[in-house]
Formats: sequence, C-alpha cells, structure tokens
Amino acid sequence: MVAALELYLDTDATRRVRALWAACEADGIPTLGSLQNQRHRPHISLAAAHRLAPEAIAGTLAGLDVGVGRTVSLDFVGQFVGRVLWLGVTATEELLAHHREVHDRLTGAGVEVWEHYRPGRWVPHCTVSMRVPNPLMAPAVRRCLEVLPIRATITGAAVTDHVNDIARPLSA
Repeated sequence: MVAALELYLDTDATRRVRALWAACEADGIPTLGSLQNQRHRPHISLAAAHRLAPEAIAGTLAGLDVGVGRTVSLDFVGQFVGRVLWLGVTATEELLAHHREVHDRLTGAGVEVWEHYRPGRWVPHCTVSMRVPNPLMAPAVRRCLEVLPIRATITGAAVTDHVNDIARPLSA
C-alpha cells in the first residue's frame, strides 16, 4: 500500500498533464491516468509512506495552507530507477521551505515517511508513468518535452491511498 500527501494543480495545468497522459497512452505508454481506474489526478507529492492516517495528518497540518496558492514551474523531465518518468518541478527556496515546514509538523507528530520524501532528499515532481517500457522511453521523454514548461498554481491538497480509495482533502 502507498499513501501520499498530494498537492493538486490548477485547472489549466491539470488539463495539460492529462493531455500528456492521453498522448502517452495513445503511444502505448502506460501513465497514472490508466492506473487503478483513473483515480489519480495530476499532483506533486510532499510526503509518502506505506500508510498515512488521513485524520491524524489533517489534524497535524490544521491551520497550515498546505501548498495552496503557491506557484510552481514544471520545467524538465526526469526518471527514477525502475523506469518511472516524471515532470520536474523547479525547487525554489519557497517550495523547499514549505516542504520542510510540513515535514517538521509530521515529524513532530511522529509520522514516518519514506526517506526519499524527507527534506534534503525530496525531488519535487509530477509523475507521468510508473513503468515506461524500455523501447518507449525516448518517445515518452519527447512527449513530455512537447508540453513543457507548465506553470501551475496549487489549488488543494489531500491525503490519499488510491488502492483503498481514500482521498481526504486538507483545509487550513
């Protein structure tokens, strides 16, 4: 099981990422758009773990506008081991400081998150595909480059667990 604290993009940016997903799918490249009955929406994960208790996370982050109103820039394409393809979010001082503030609260509440989502290790990104077939990686990267750059405003956040159909919106 995977749970995450997700930041959601404005309508235009969401539409552009979904159009990218559709173009990739048409090319035979699986995307988040086709995973688990299309439950995923374009997002940037601030934290991830095997489990996150939605109500506890909401309580821990109460009073904090998690991401909302911040502007982000998706400016490059990247890959993680395992053929994970993503759009890279430029790591501004403001974004990194907000990420640290969220994690300071989570850590203070005893919430365990995966090491690679912690401050100093986090790579801000918007996932395109969890497993691009090797022969399709170059065409997938080209598709991503066709849509960049994307400027987005964060419009909301939620604690999610897509396998168990959990999406608990956060509010300040």
